[in-house]
Amino acid sequence: MAAAAQSQQPSNAETGQIDSLTKVNGSIDIQDLHTSAAKLSIAENATVDGSTDPVKTPFINPSSQSKLPTPPVLTEDQSTKYSKLLSSVQGWTTKPSSTPSTSAIPITDSDRIWLTRECILRYLRATKWDVNQAAIRLQATLTWRHEYGLENHSPEYISPEMATGKQVLIGFDIDGRPCLYLNPGKQNTERTNRQVEGLVFMLERTLDIMPAGQEMLALLINFDKKMGGDRPPLWQGKQVLNILQSHYPERLGRALVINIPWVVWTFFKLINPFIDPATREKLKFDQDLRQFVPPTQLLKTYGGDVNFVYDHDVYWPALNELAVKKRAMMTERWIKAGKKIGESEHYLRGGEEAVGNGLVENNHAS
Repeated sequence: MAAAAQSQQPSNAETGQIDSLTKVNGSIDIQDLHTSAAKLSIAENATVDGSTDPVKTPFINPSSQSKLPTPPVLTEDQSTKYSKLLSSVQGWTTKPSSTPSTSAIPITDSDRIWLTRECILRYLRATKWDVNQAAIRLQATLTWRHEYGLENHSPEYISPEMATGKQVLIGFDIDGRPCLYLNPGKQNTERTNRQVEGLVFMLERTLDIMPAGQEMLALLINFDKKMGGDRPPLWQGKQVLNILQSHYPERLGRALVINIPWVVWTFFKLINPFIDPATREKLKFDQDLRQFVPPTQLLKTYGGDVNFVYDHDVYWPALNELAVKKRAMMTERWIKAGKKIGESEHYLRGGEEAVGNGLVENNHAS
């Protein structure tokens, strides 16, 4: 079966190029996403459905004005610590349960593909290269991802939270980071756990569409006048911060906040003690956002040139279809490279080379 599929489309398997884009019911159908952002043969600022003015769906790629960062080179000591932690992680067959009376939970392929080289390095950086602490935090996140039910939060379940466009994933900043817009003034639901689950769902979709060579995201928050005196309760703010800092370390590239009313400033002061210094440094308040996001991918409501109109019935399925295709590409490439813990995210997202058998030997085939 696999051989037959390869014989039908040998160019995709060998070259990793997008063969074509075709129109299906007026929308762009991405035939193949096996490529890096630098090689995409897609029109500048193309959207999923081909809309331009107004734009109604996410941009597929970063603008040509965006420049992806050069990966940092590890020191000898950092390389040694990474190798030590990788060797330990490769031996994991279970993850702990947060309930003492519950047995340990088997490691799944979903866990293994998440445990990329870059993921392990992010946890090492977050713990200042403490191998033991990084291992503890990795296990804690594996447990949290399972018990929080990330894979059970379907687009249909989250859809009511996003009906007004209070959270929108569209465009990329000057460093190729996907931009997640938060519009508190469009709040449409009661304060329940699903509000936080909705934010986590959108964070996961942001990671799904991240281009090869980028690990971080950009948050853009517009506290317009509709916000008034209504602000998230302190417990919810602390919960969101705990999730971001504990389970998405080294993921926030920058947070751009505009139109901040006094009541929100008060809220920020309340939660400020819970924000770690590294995160605090990434917050930018009431600045010209065109210096951080190319105007051709920045929404007009944030000072850019993009005339974006939120139509939930159009945007929501388009975003989720794009994310599903990106995840399917990553999974296919991960399987093709040997289903390794410690695989390269750059490769999984369309880059040229996998980690290779010489560096990661543990296969964990299921």
